[in-house]
Amino acid sequence: MVCHLLSIPDIYFGEKAIHSLQRLDACKVGIVTDAFMVSSGKTQSLIEAMPRASVCIYADVRPDPDVEIVKAGAARFNDFKPDVIIALGGGSSLDAAKAIKVTLEEMGSDIELIAIPTTSGSGSEATAYAVISDPENGRKYPLVTANILPDSAILDPQLVLSVPREVATDTGMDVLTHAIEALVSTGANDFSDAFAEKAIALTVKYLPDVFYQEKNIKARIRMHHAACLAGMAFNSSGLGLVHGMAHAIGGMLHIPHGRINAMLLPKIIAYNCATQNPVITERYLRCAKIMGIDTDNDRHAVGKLIDHIRDLNQQFAIPETLTEYGITRENICRLRQSVISAALADACTLSNPRTPTAQDIDRLLTEIS
Repeated sequence: MVCHLLSIPDIYFGEKAIHSLQRLDACKVGIVTDAFMVSSGKTQSLIEAMPRASVCIYADVRPDPDVEIVKAGAARFNDFKPDVIIALGGGSSLDAAKAIKVTLEEMGSDIELIAIPTTSGSGSEATAYAVISDPENGRKYPLVTANILPDSAILDPQLVLSVPREVATDTGMDVLTHAIEALVSTGANDFSDAFAEKAIALTVKYLPDVFYQEKNIKARIRMHHAACLAGMAFNSSGLGLVHGMAHAIGGMLHIPHGRINAMLLPKIIAYNCATQNPVITERYLRCAKIMGIDTDNDRHAVGKLIDHIRDLNQQFAIPETLTEYGITRENICRLRQSVISAALADACTLSNPRTPTAQDIDRLLTEIS
C-alpha cells in the first residue's frame, strides 16, 4: 500500500486578509516582489500591516525568473537573515521566492514562507511547484519539492482588482487548465478531485464576469479562490501534457503561460480522448458535466467540451495558433526538435493520462502552428 501526504498551507482569505500579517511584528521579514508592486504601493501596504517588523525588500523579479534572479535575491537577504519571506506578486514572484528560500536554507537558515498572490492564476501559493527559466537554452524547468510549499497563503481580493482584463483572463484560463489536468491526471485522487471540480465550477461561472465586468469584486474573489483550489488540486495529483508542452513552447517563444495553456488545452483534450479509453473519457465527461454540458452522448459531450473551451478562448481574444499569435513558421520549425525534447522530459508530462511519443508531440505542435 502506498501512502500519500496531502499538505496545504494555512489560508487566510477575504477582504483585509492582509491584516493577518500583524503577527509578524517582531520578525525580520524579506519581501520578494517586482518593481511594479513597489511603485504601486502594494509593498507599502504590507509594511503598514506589520509596523514593528524589520523589512528588507528584493524587488528585481521579472517574468519567467531565472537562476540569476534567484542568486541575486539570495544575496540580497544573505546578511539580513530573514525569519520570514513574503512572496508578493504573480506566479513569477512566488516562484522566485520559493527558489530564494531554498537557496538560503541550503546555507543554514530556517525560513517561513508566506505567499500573497496578486493575480488569480498560477496557484503557486498552494503548491510545492516552482518554474525557473533557463534563458540560454530557452526552457522552463518545473521544480517539485515539499521544501517550497508555502507555510501560509493570503488571498486578499483588493490586491487583484487592478489586474487588467487581458491578464486576468489569461491567468484565469491557466486556472481552468490546472483544474482539468488535475482531474484527468494519472495521479488524481478523491482529494484532488474535490479541489479540481470546485475550481472548474467557479472558473466557468465567474471568469466571463471578470472579462465583461472588470471591477466585479464578487467575480474577482471567486476567481482568486478558484486559482488556489486548482493549485491545491494539481499539487496533489500532478498535471499533464498541456503544461509539459506549454513550459517548452512558452519558454522558447516567450508566450504568457496562461495564454499558451489555453491554446493547447482543446487540442490535447482531443488527443487524450482519441484512444477512446473509457477511463480517460469518463474523466473528461465529468469536466463537461461540471461545465453544464449535456453528457448523455459520450462522443458528442467531449466534442462539446472542446468547443466550449474554444469559445472561451475566442471570447477572451486568445488566438488559436502560434502564427495567429505572431510567431513565424520559420521560428517554429527552428525550435521544433527542442520543443519535442523538452516536452517529453518535463515532469508534468509524466502524469498525462495518455503517454505521448515524440511523433505525437510533433503532430500537436503542427496543429497549433
